[in-house]
Amino acid sequence: MKRFVVERDIAGVGEFSIIELCGAARASNQAIATLGPRIQWQHSYVAADKTFCIYLAENEEDIAKHSELSGIPYNRITEVTQIIDPLTANN
Repeated sequence: MKRFVVERDIAGVGEFSIIELCGAARASNQAIATLGPRIQWQHSYVAADKTFCIYLAENEEDIAKHSELSGIPYNRITEVTQIIDPLTANN
């Protein structure tokens, strides 16, 4: 599977209550259950008016279908080609 960052512009999402965030997570989980093992949601970063969601999927189309099924629109899907961190400097 490939790794993707999914950017979603959602006004005020950084101020959402835990109940509102739980609702979004439930919608995402239901969509993933429908799509089966070809997509996995790893986690999301929530900022003031945007989320950055990390997914594993076979292709962008599966992520777009997830968005459609969950009712959570996306603005951009970007494939992650490499990951670096502080330990990368030790190579």
